[in-house]
Amino acid sequence: MATRDERDRPRVVILLGPTGVGKSKWAIEWAEELGGEIISADSMQVYRYMDIGTSKPTLDDQKRVKHHLIDLVTPDQPFHAALYRTLGRKAIDHLYQDKKYIWVVGGTGLYIKTLLQGLFSSPKIDPKARERLKREAKGKGADALFERLKKVDPRTASQLHPNDLFRMIRALEVFDSTGVPISFYREQHRFGEKPYATLKIGLKMDRERLYLRIEERADEMLGKGFLQEVERLMEMGYGSELKPMQSLGYKQMVRFLLKEIGWEEAVKQMKRDTRHYAKRQWTWFKADPEVQWRDPSTDREKIILEVKSFWGWRGDQA
Repeated sequence: MATRDERDRPRVVILLGPTGVGKSKWAIEWAEELGGEIISADSMQVYRYMDIGTSKPTLDDQKRVKHHLIDLVTPDQPFHAALYRTLGRKAIDHLYQDKKYIWVVGGTGLYIKTLLQGLFSSPKIDPKARERLKREAKGKGADALFERLKKVDPRTASQLHPNDLFRMIRALEVFDSTGVPISFYREQHRFGEKPYATLKIGLKMDRERLYLRIEERADEMLGKGFLQEVERLMEMGYGSELKPMQSLGYKQMVRFLLKEIGWEEAVKQMKRDTRHYAKRQWTWFKADPEVQWRDPSTDREKIILEVKSFWGWRGDQA
Protein backbone atom coordinates (compact mmCIF):
# COMPACT_ATOMS: atom_id res chain seq x y z
CA MET A 1 0.00 0.00 0.00
CA ALA A 2 1.30 3.47 -0.89
CA THR A 3 2.39 5.68 1.99
CA ARG A 4 0.86 9.11 2.47
CA ASP A 5 4.09 10.63 1.09
CA GLU A 6 3.82 8.53 -2.07
CA ARG A 7 0.15 9.44 -2.54
CA ASP A 8 0.95 13.14 -2.24
CA ARG A 9 3.57 13.06 -4.99
CA PRO A 10 2.83 13.26 -8.71
CA ARG A 11 2.69 9.78 -10.22
CA VAL A 12 4.68 9.68 -13.45
CA VAL A 13 4.92 6.87 -16.01
CA ILE A 14 8.33 6.85 -17.71
CA LEU A 15 8.37 5.16 -21.11
CA LEU A 16 11.98 4.65 -22.19
CA GLY A 17 14.15 2.48 -24.39
CA PRO A 18 16.52 2.57 -27.36
CA THR A 19 15.90 4.55 -30.51
CA GLY A 20 13.69 2.78 -33.05
CA VAL A 21 11.80 0.66 -30.52
CA GLY A 22 8.55 2.60 -31.01
CA LYS A 23 8.27 4.65 -27.81
CA SER A 24 6.38 7.58 -29.37
CA LYS A 25 3.97 5.36 -31.30
CA TRP A 26 3.03 3.30 -28.26
CA ALA A 27 2.90 6.32 -25.93
CA ILE A 28 0.42 8.12 -28.18
CA GLU A 29 -1.71 4.99 -28.50
CA TRP A 30 -1.78 4.36 -24.75
CA ALA A 31 -2.28 8.03 -23.82
CA GLU A 32 -5.28 8.11 -26.16
CA GLU A 33 -6.68 5.02 -24.47
CA LEU A 34 -5.93 5.88 -20.84
CA GLY A 35 -5.71 9.69 -20.96
CA GLY A 36 -2.95 12.08 -20.05
CA GLU A 37 -0.32 14.19 -21.79
CA ILE A 38 3.23 13.44 -22.93
CA ILE A 39 6.42 15.17 -21.80
CA SER A 40 9.21 14.47 -24.27
CA ALA A 41 12.56 13.30 -22.89
CA ASP A 42 14.49 13.66 -26.13
CA SER A 43 17.49 15.98 -26.29
CA MET A 44 16.99 16.64 -30.03
CA GLN A 45 13.24 17.23 -30.16
CA VAL A 46 13.73 20.48 -28.22
CA TYR A 47 15.09 22.10 -31.42
CA ARG A 48 12.80 23.85 -33.88
CA TYR A 49 13.04 23.03 -37.60
CA MET A 50 14.63 19.65 -36.79
CA ASP A 51 11.62 17.40 -37.31
CA ILE A 52 12.29 14.48 -39.63
CA GLY A 53 15.73 13.57 -38.31
CA THR A 54 14.53 13.62 -34.70
CA SER A 55 11.33 11.62 -35.36
CA LYS A 56 9.43 14.47 -33.73
CA PRO A 57 5.69 13.90 -33.19
CA THR A 58 3.82 15.23 -36.22
CA LEU A 59 1.12 17.88 -35.94
CA ASP A 60 -1.45 15.09 -36.29
CA ASP A 61 0.24 13.20 -33.43
CA GLN A 62 0.10 16.35 -31.31
CA LYS A 63 -3.60 16.76 -32.05
CA ARG A 64 -4.20 13.23 -30.83
CA VAL A 65 -2.24 13.75 -27.57
CA LYS A 66 -0.81 16.99 -26.25
CA HIS A 67 3.02 17.02 -26.09
CA HIS A 68 5.35 19.15 -23.98
CA LEU A 69 9.05 20.10 -24.26
CA ILE A 70 9.38 19.99 -28.03
CA ASP A 71 10.26 22.93 -30.31
CA LEU A 72 11.68 24.99 -27.45
CA VAL A 73 14.79 26.59 -28.96
CA THR A 74 16.46 27.19 -32.33
CA PRO A 75 19.51 25.08 -33.25
CA ASP A 76 21.91 27.90 -32.40
CA GLN A 77 20.55 28.39 -28.87
CA PRO A 78 22.08 26.49 -25.95
CA PHE A 79 20.09 23.76 -24.25
CA HIS A 80 21.24 21.39 -21.51
CA ALA A 81 20.07 18.94 -18.87
CA ALA A 82 19.66 21.58 -16.14
CA LEU A 83 17.30 23.61 -18.32
CA TYR A 84 15.40 20.46 -19.26
CA ARG A 85 14.99 19.65 -15.56
CA THR A 86 13.56 23.10 -14.82
CA LEU A 87 11.09 23.03 -17.71
CA GLY A 88 10.22 19.37 -17.21
CA ARG A 89 9.40 19.82 -13.54
CA LYS A 90 7.28 22.86 -14.35
CA ALA A 91 5.33 20.79 -16.90
CA ILE A 92 4.81 17.97 -14.39
CA ASP A 93 3.59 20.44 -11.75
CA HIS A 94 1.04 21.94 -14.16
CA LEU A 95 -0.26 18.55 -15.26
CA TYR A 96 -0.47 17.38 -11.65
CA GLN A 97 -2.42 20.50 -10.64
CA ASP A 98 -4.77 19.93 -13.58
CA LYS A 99 -5.22 16.30 -12.47
CA LYS A 100 -3.83 14.99 -15.75
CA TYR A 101 -2.10 11.65 -16.12
CA ILE A 102 1.60 12.20 -16.82
CA TRP A 103 3.73 10.32 -19.38
CA VAL A 104 7.45 11.04 -19.77
CA VAL A 105 8.60 9.50 -23.04
CA GLY A 106 12.06 9.40 -24.59
CA GLY A 107 15.48 7.86 -24.90
CA THR A 108 17.79 10.54 -23.47
CA GLY A 109 18.84 8.82 -20.26
CA LEU A 110 20.58 11.86 -18.77
CA TYR A 111 17.45 13.99 -19.17
CA ILE A 112 15.27 11.37 -17.49
CA LYS A 113 17.74 10.93 -14.64
CA THR A 114 18.06 14.69 -14.16
CA LEU A 115 14.29 15.16 -14.17
CA LEU A 116 13.73 12.50 -11.53
CA GLN A 117 16.80 12.94 -9.33
CA GLY A 118 18.02 16.45 -10.00
CA LEU A 119 21.61 17.51 -10.50
CA PHE A 120 24.47 16.80 -8.17
CA SER A 121 25.23 20.11 -6.42
CA SER A 122 28.95 20.50 -6.16
CA PRO A 123 30.45 21.71 -2.86
CA LYS A 124 32.52 24.88 -2.87
CA ILE A 125 36.01 24.10 -4.15
CA ASP A 126 39.29 25.82 -3.33
CA PRO A 127 40.39 27.12 -6.77
CA LYS A 128 44.03 26.33 -5.93
CA ALA A 129 43.33 22.68 -5.07
CA ARG A 130 43.02 21.47 -8.68
CA GLU A 131 46.29 23.07 -9.79
CA ARG A 132 48.04 21.64 -6.74
CA LEU A 133 46.75 18.15 -7.55
CA LYS A 134 47.77 18.47 -11.21
CA ARG A 135 51.30 19.34 -10.12
CA GLU A 136 51.31 16.41 -7.73
CA ALA A 137 50.18 14.06 -10.52
CA LYS A 138 52.91 15.35 -12.79
CA GLY A 139 55.59 14.98 -10.13
CA LYS A 140 54.56 11.75 -8.38
CA GLY A 141 52.35 10.09 -11.00
CA ALA A 142 48.71 9.02 -11.07
CA ASP A 143 49.45 6.01 -8.83
CA ALA A 144 50.29 8.25 -5.89
CA LEU A 145 47.00 10.14 -6.22
CA PHE A 146 45.07 6.89 -6.54
CA GLU A 147 46.65 5.49 -3.36
CA ARG A 148 45.68 8.66 -1.48
CA LEU A 149 42.14 8.51 -2.85
CA LYS A 150 41.81 4.91 -1.64
CA LYS A 151 42.59 6.13 1.89
CA VAL A 152 40.33 9.19 2.02
CA ASP A 153 37.45 7.99 -0.20
CA PRO A 154 37.61 4.21 -0.76
CA ARG A 155 34.07 4.10 -2.20
CA THR A 156 34.91 6.49 -5.04
CA ALA A 157 38.29 4.84 -5.60
CA SER A 158 36.60 1.46 -6.05
CA GLN A 159 34.53 2.92 -8.90
CA LEU A 160 37.45 4.47 -10.80
CA HIS A 161 40.13 3.10 -13.08
CA PRO A 162 43.63 3.87 -11.70
CA ASN A 163 44.38 5.81 -14.90
CA ASP A 164 41.24 7.99 -14.73
CA LEU A 165 43.19 11.06 -13.66
CA PHE A 166 40.39 13.55 -14.40
CA ARG A 167 37.87 11.95 -11.99
CA MET A 168 40.60 11.18 -9.49
CA ILE A 169 41.56 14.86 -9.28
CA ARG A 170 37.88 15.84 -9.10
CA ALA A 171 37.33 13.56 -6.09
CA LEU A 172 40.50 14.68 -4.30
CA GLU A 173 39.86 18.40 -4.86
CA VAL A 174 36.48 17.99 -3.13
CA PHE A 175 38.10 16.21 -0.20
CA ASP A 176 41.00 18.66 0.03
CA SER A 177 38.62 21.64 -0.08
CA THR A 178 35.94 20.37 2.32
CA GLY A 179 37.41 17.47 4.28
CA VAL A 180 34.41 15.40 3.15
CA PRO A 181 34.56 12.65 0.47
CA ILE A 182 32.70 13.31 -2.80
CA SER A 183 30.90 9.97 -2.30
CA PHE A 184 29.21 11.44 0.79
CA TYR A 185 27.81 14.38 -1.21
CA ARG A 186 26.60 12.05 -3.94
CA GLU A 187 24.97 9.73 -1.43
CA GLN A 188 23.15 12.63 0.23
CA HIS A 189 21.96 13.80 -3.16
CA ARG A 190 20.82 10.32 -4.19
CA PHE A 191 18.48 10.01 -1.21
CA GLY A 192 17.54 13.66 -0.95
CA GLU A 193 15.59 14.22 -4.13
CA LYS A 194 12.69 11.95 -5.07
CA PRO A 195 9.89 14.33 -5.99
CA TYR A 196 7.81 11.81 -7.95
CA ALA A 197 6.41 8.33 -7.64
CA THR A 198 7.43 6.64 -10.87
CA LEU A 199 6.68 3.59 -12.95
CA LYS A 200 9.54 3.00 -15.38
CA ILE A 201 8.67 0.84 -18.36
CA GLY A 202 11.45 -0.01 -20.78
CA LEU A 203 10.34 -1.05 -24.26
CA LYS A 204 12.44 -3.82 -25.76
CA MET A 205 12.59 -5.98 -28.85
CA ASP A 206 14.94 -8.60 -30.21
CA ARG A 207 18.23 -6.94 -31.18
CA GLU A 208 18.16 -8.24 -34.74
CA ARG A 209 14.61 -6.94 -35.18
CA LEU A 210 15.57 -3.59 -33.62
CA TYR A 211 18.55 -3.14 -35.96
CA LEU A 212 16.35 -3.96 -38.94
CA ARG A 213 13.81 -1.42 -37.69
CA ILE A 214 16.56 1.20 -37.34
CA GLU A 215 17.62 0.66 -40.95
CA GLU A 216 14.01 0.81 -42.18
CA ARG A 217 13.38 3.99 -40.20
CA ALA A 218 16.49 5.64 -41.66
CA ASP A 219 15.16 4.88 -45.15
CA GLU A 220 11.74 6.27 -44.15
CA MET A 221 13.34 9.51 -42.92
CA LEU A 222 15.24 9.92 -46.17
CA GLY A 223 12.05 9.24 -48.11
CA LYS A 224 10.25 11.96 -46.14
CA GLY A 225 12.88 14.54 -47.10
CA PHE A 226 15.50 14.40 -44.35
CA LEU A 227 18.27 15.60 -46.67
CA GLN A 228 16.13 18.57 -47.74
CA GLU A 229 15.45 19.37 -44.07
CA VAL A 230 19.20 19.58 -43.40
CA GLU A 231 19.77 21.59 -46.57
CA ARG A 232 17.09 24.06 -45.45
CA LEU A 233 18.69 24.37 -42.00
CA MET A 234 22.04 25.24 -43.60
CA GLU A 235 20.36 27.79 -45.86
CA MET A 236 18.83 29.36 -42.72
CA GLY A 237 22.36 29.89 -41.43
CA TYR A 238 22.65 26.97 -39.02
CA GLY A 239 26.21 25.86 -39.69
CA SER A 240 27.87 22.47 -39.38
CA GLU A 241 29.75 23.61 -36.25
CA LEU A 242 26.56 23.75 -34.15
CA LYS A 243 26.09 20.89 -31.70
CA PRO A 244 22.64 19.84 -33.03
CA MET A 245 24.03 19.78 -36.58
CA GLN A 246 26.68 17.31 -35.38
CA SER A 247 24.07 14.93 -34.00
CA LEU A 248 22.99 11.54 -35.27
CA GLY A 249 21.93 11.64 -38.92
CA TYR A 250 22.35 15.39 -39.28
CA LYS A 251 26.13 15.04 -39.19
CA GLN A 252 26.12 12.59 -42.09
CA MET A 253 23.70 14.68 -44.16
CA VAL A 254 25.84 17.79 -43.55
CA ARG A 255 28.99 15.95 -44.63
CA PHE A 256 27.25 14.84 -47.82
CA LEU A 257 26.05 18.38 -48.59
CA LEU A 258 29.57 19.69 -48.01
CA LYS A 259 30.81 17.01 -50.45
CA GLU A 260 33.01 15.40 -47.80
CA ILE A 261 31.47 11.94 -48.35
CA GLY A 262 29.29 10.31 -51.00
CA TRP A 263 25.62 9.46 -50.62
CA GLU A 264 26.03 5.72 -50.05
CA GLU A 265 28.67 6.35 -47.38
CA ALA A 266 26.47 8.98 -45.67
CA VAL A 267 23.53 6.57 -45.45
CA LYS A 268 25.78 3.72 -44.33
CA GLN A 269 27.32 5.84 -41.53
CA MET A 270 23.92 7.12 -40.46
CA LYS A 271 22.57 3.59 -40.01
CA ARG A 272 25.75 2.32 -38.36
CA ASP A 273 25.96 5.19 -35.88
CA THR A 274 22.27 4.82 -35.00
CA ARG A 275 22.81 1.15 -34.19
CA HIS A 276 25.77 2.10 -31.98
CA TYR A 277 23.67 4.76 -30.25
CA ALA A 278 20.90 2.22 -29.56
CA LYS A 279 23.50 -0.08 -27.99
CA ARG A 280 24.71 2.74 -25.70
CA GLN A 281 21.12 3.47 -24.69
CA TRP A 282 20.62 -0.19 -23.78
CA THR A 283 23.72 -0.06 -21.58
CA TRP A 284 22.55 3.12 -19.81
CA PHE A 285 19.00 1.96 -19.14
CA LYS A 286 19.94 -1.62 -18.22
CA ALA A 287 21.93 -0.21 -15.29
CA ASP A 288 18.69 1.09 -13.71
CA PRO A 289 17.13 -1.68 -11.57
CA GLU A 290 13.79 0.17 -11.42
CA VAL A 291 13.10 -0.32 -15.14
CA GLN A 292 10.59 -3.06 -15.96
CA TRP A 293 11.35 -4.35 -19.45
CA ARG A 294 8.43 -5.21 -21.70
CA ASP A 295 8.00 -6.14 -25.35
CA PRO A 296 4.98 -4.08 -26.46
CA SER A 297 4.15 -6.51 -29.26
CA THR A 298 3.50 -9.30 -26.73
CA ASP A 299 3.09 -7.50 -23.39
CA ARG A 300 0.67 -4.74 -24.43
CA GLU A 301 -2.18 -5.77 -22.12
CA LYS A 302 0.22 -6.35 -19.24
CA ILE A 303 1.61 -2.82 -19.66
CA ILE A 304 -1.89 -1.34 -19.74
CA LEU A 305 -2.80 -3.15 -16.50
CA GLU A 306 0.43 -2.04 -14.82
CA VAL A 307 -0.18 1.61 -15.74
CA LYS A 308 -3.83 1.46 -14.64
CA SER A 309 -2.84 -0.08 -11.31
CA PHE A 310 -0.06 2.49 -10.77
CA TRP A 311 -2.40 5.41 -11.41
CA GLY A 312 -5.42 3.89 -9.70
CA TRP A 313 -7.02 4.51 -13.09
CA ARG A 314 -10.73 5.35 -13.08
CA GLY A 315 -11.11 6.46 -16.69
CA ASP A 316 -12.35 9.92 -15.70
CA GLN A 317 -9.14 11.86 -16.31
CA ALA A 318 -7.90 13.10 -19.70
